[in-house]
Amino acid sequence: MKTQAILALTPAAITTSIAEALSFAFGMTWEILWALVLGFGLSAVVQAVVSKESVTRLLPDDSARSIAIACGLGAASSSCSYAAVALARSLFRKGANFTAAMAFEFASTNLVIELGIITWLLLGWQFTLAEFIGGPIMVAILAVAFRFTLKPRLLEEARAQADRGLAGVMEGHAAMDMSVGGGSFASRIGSDRGFTAISHYFVMDWAAIWRDIVVGLLIAGALAAWVPEAFWQSFFLVEHPLLAKIWGPLIAPLVSVLSFVCSIGNVPLAAVLWNGGISFGGVASFIFADLIILPILNIYRKYYGVKMTWYLLLTFYLAMVAAGWIVELLFGLLGLVPEERHAHVMEASVSWNYTTFLNIVFLVIAALLVARFLRTGGPAMLRMMDMAPADGGEHDHRQDDHDHGGHAMYTCPMHPEVRSTTPDRCPKCGMDLVPEDG
Repeated sequence: MKTQAILALTPAAITTSIAEALSFAFGMTWEILWALVLGFGLSAVVQAVVSKESVTRLLPDDSARSIAIACGLGAASSSCSYAAVALARSLFRKGANFTAAMAFEFASTNLVIELGIITWLLLGWQFTLAEFIGGPIMVAILAVAFRFTLKPRLLEEARAQADRGLAGVMEGHAAMDMSVGGGSFASRIGSDRGFTAISHYFVMDWAAIWRDIVVGLLIAGALAAWVPEAFWQSFFLVEHPLLAKIWGPLIAPLVSVLSFVCSIGNVPLAAVLWNGGISFGGVASFIFADLIILPILNIYRKYYGVKMTWYLLLTFYLAMVAAGWIVELLFGLLGLVPEERHAHVMEASVSWNYTTFLNIVFLVIAALLVARFLRTGGPAMLRMMDMAPADGGEHDHRQDDHDHGGHAMYTCPMHPEVRSTTPDRCPKCGMDLVPEDG
């Protein structure tokens, strides 16, 4: 059907072809829906109790300890690639080590809970294990590369560019910190403020990456329906096993760059590529490469300048390729590379089974969180996700300080109209008020 539907460009053939692609996309969506809600829910809980301000203090250098902490904190944060890139720049500007900030960025998209769950469902547990083993390997390679090749002059130029504060994407989302402090973990997430923070993080994380998920599923559906298996097998050198293992990690990041899909959205694409014949290590490299897609490279240009962008592209690519080769070799030696290629790329099929039951349960949970979000000022916060946090104007700060007898003023990073003479919490979003510059 794939080749006939494409070659016979009749209205009926085109309609049938599109319907088949949408059927594949829906089938994958239904299979992973509950896992998406669960993953984003767990991520929201963690973000609600981990302060972003504490992250900067924990990343002062590029030591093994700081890199490990960066990976741990990144794994506990949002999976949105754009938010991760924006937050990494914010950490760098606030004093975090650049290498540690980049490690945090990688972990934020490659070591998060939801990525592991979706990878397990679509590809299998071996691939999830490969991501959580290969990710730290990739970060370690990157840290060593930065230690020996990143010149102080280039770093200073990048810092000067970063301090210009040019807006990228998801600036507001990256700056939001609604974490709840004090008390036990259970008391924090069980409090009214904790529930509100969880609901806000849950909805905003969804809002941040739903486009990538949808686009990824649609592209995966189209590739599964339209591209003949013979093409993939030829492209990935399936007839030459040794070359295929070398070629897969080399070409996979480049395919990812051109796909424009990042975050969790590239997992369905990875499933199609695996069924098509790409190597095990190639799948790992493909998923790792969400941080070098073309839109994000353009953001690096704004954040750090052209020279640093080329440096990041080269070092990131080489680290991804090397990590893919290591994963291929390690899992091959351990006998953990699946022999069959049966990733869950299926046409639409809904029946009463555990997937349907879990989808219903987690959709109810999602509805409760969305309702809380809507009742606690969520829509106003949502409109600010792509806005850069307000730094405030020096003139206004000095004038207001004079009006308040010279006392320091505090404001909300996301709601600059909220101002106080004490370091309180924003009544609109729950974020800590920060001292105004001036």
